[in-house]
Amino acid sequence: MSATGPTLSVLDLVPVRSNQSSADAVAASRRLARSADRLGFERYWVAEHHNMPAVAATNPPVLIGLLAAATERIRVGSGGVMLPNHAPLVVAEQFALLEAAFPGRIDLGIGRAPGTDPVTSWALRNGAGEEAVARFPEYVDDVITLMSPAGAGVRVAGRTHELRATPRAVHTPDLWLLGSSDYSARLAAERGLPYVFAHHFSGSGTAEALALYRESFRPSPDHPEPRTFLTVNVVAAETTEEAERLALPQLQAMVALRTGGPLLPQRLVEEAEAAELPAAHASLVEAMRSRWVIGDATRVRSRIAELAAGFGVDEVMVHPVAGARSADPVDGSPARERTLELLVGDADGQG
Repeated sequence: MSATGPTLSVLDLVPVRSNQSSADAVAASRRLARSADRLGFERYWVAEHHNMPAVAATNPPVLIGLLAAATERIRVGSGGVMLPNHAPLVVAEQFALLEAAFPGRIDLGIGRAPGTDPVTSWALRNGAGEEAVARFPEYVDDVITLMSPAGAGVRVAGRTHELRATPRAVHTPDLWLLGSSDYSARLAAERGLPYVFAHHFSGSGTAEALALYRESFRPSPDHPEPRTFLTVNVVAAETTEEAERLALPQLQAMVALRTGGPLLPQRLVEEAEAAELPAAHASLVEAMRSRWVIGDATRVRSRIAELAAGFGVDEVMVHPVAGARSADPVDGSPARERTLELLVGDADGQG
């Protein structure tokens, strides 16, 4: 990373384009992770979303294993695992095993949102519904305890039984709480955990949530001080005009998501240019565009540095949302890779 700018990391939803299969999308993300590793990015996180035609990131632990095996030094993690969808022991086992396989390289980011529609959420939780959400703080504590080398003591039928996520843990993953409201900020502060506000998705309330977290933070043995970073949607290209063009597919997908439109595989740039959005959605597009970082390398680097300074963070996690052209290989995302290269000043793409 630049000696004068913030540390940079990457968030990936594993987007699926209109001309891709799931296998193509995963292959493209593997290539993107290798680029991030080569370019010196700090960490590479994958999200959890379900039953969405344009997103293949349904299972973070599986993807983390694939991506960690395909890279050498970059930290790989979840941004995040939606904990109410899963049994805490299962999550603890998955990430304890990943940490054993890739020691010192695994992050466990945990969120509370469903990451999907109500029907899929019901199926994921086996009908548990809001009860699982209400138990989120308890689930967080359970995951932390179960991943620790000492494990937990579970009282059953008058006896205490030892329960561990893995038999001989040496290291544990770094754990982060994620959120887009005050709830997770308060919980992270109470538990003395690192915290990330989903600025790339929400775009508002970031300063307030980070201030609440810092002001309420209670030091813990592993984290004596607050720790956080910023997430932001980014498109960088050779010119601002080209960057605006590459941003169109993701902007249109987000309009559909926020207005109840049909959720489709992500359009190619040419398809997005041919599409006509209702005039009533113009203000929504402009509001989103104003919160994203779109432009040439100089503009994008400058804006990211401004955001890091403004929010008081020394790390920024970029979500590279550049679309693909019809001539691009289906198993790659050249414009997303180019965004990462331009962010670190890799002019020729060779490192």
